[in-house]
Amino acid sequence: MLSDLAPFLAVAVAAARAAGAVHLVHLGTARIVQTKTTYADLVTEVDGEAERVIRAVIAETYPDHAVLGEEEGLGEIEAKSDFRWVVDPLDGTVNYAHGYPVFCASVALEYRGEAIAGAVFDPTRDELFTATLGGGSFLNGQPLAVSATPTLTTPALVATGFPYDNSGERNLALVARLLRLGIPVRRPGAAALDLCNVACGRMDAYWEIGVKRWDVAAGSLILQEAGGHVSDAGGVPTPHGEMIVATNRLLHAELLGVLQEGGS
Repeated sequence: MLSDLAPFLAVAVAAARAAGAVHLVHLGTARIVQTKTTYADLVTEVDGEAERVIRAVIAETYPDHAVLGEEEGLGEIEAKSDFRWVVDPLDGTVNYAHGYPVFCASVALEYRGEAIAGAVFDPTRDELFTATLGGGSFLNGQPLAVSATPTLTTPALVATGFPYDNSGERNLALVARLLRLGIPVRRPGAAALDLCNVACGRMDAYWEIGVKRWDVAAGSLILQEAGGHVSDAGGVPTPHGEMIVATNRLLHAELLGVLQEGGS
């Protein structure tokens, strides 16, 4: 196991902050350059510029590391390195394009497939979430801990998201299930921040169908290091299943039960 993760985290932080600076420079003036899968799945010029900045920061210190980015995919050296950076240069692009201030940059480092360091930076609030494997998680340098909410019907505050394809209708059934139980559900629109909000106790749980590795790599580590739990819909401890389910741990089994019943 790697003994000193601080240098990796420092690069993750520098990269996330650099991307956040790009976000703020262009906020309110960003040009939509294309859509991905549907008219609602946008890409702005800022997505590409922010990823180029992140890649440059990483390459300055770790030029032999692989990088998986949302906009540019994998670098050519992927197969040659045990280290892979997983980056979302602008998580919450649709929010950003409309000037809705819920978006961030997410930068994680994986070693042989396991996240070991991560940073999520929300530039509009100047909030930096960080974590290293086994080293805890922090918000602007202060330790994080998940909420102590014991059950969904306390009530818990739960977040979700909707993909830009027909699986969104499936998720509506799950939302309806929670609403019928009187559980408040929110849809902020940035998966990395949803995970960080569970990590710091602002939310008690979050689930979503169809998120990508770059959406959740850093946020999942931050949440787990804050005492939370992440699994797929079947309870397998991974952030990379078809559905991600993330909670304060106390109500994880209960939420899984509701989601499984609601999806049946």
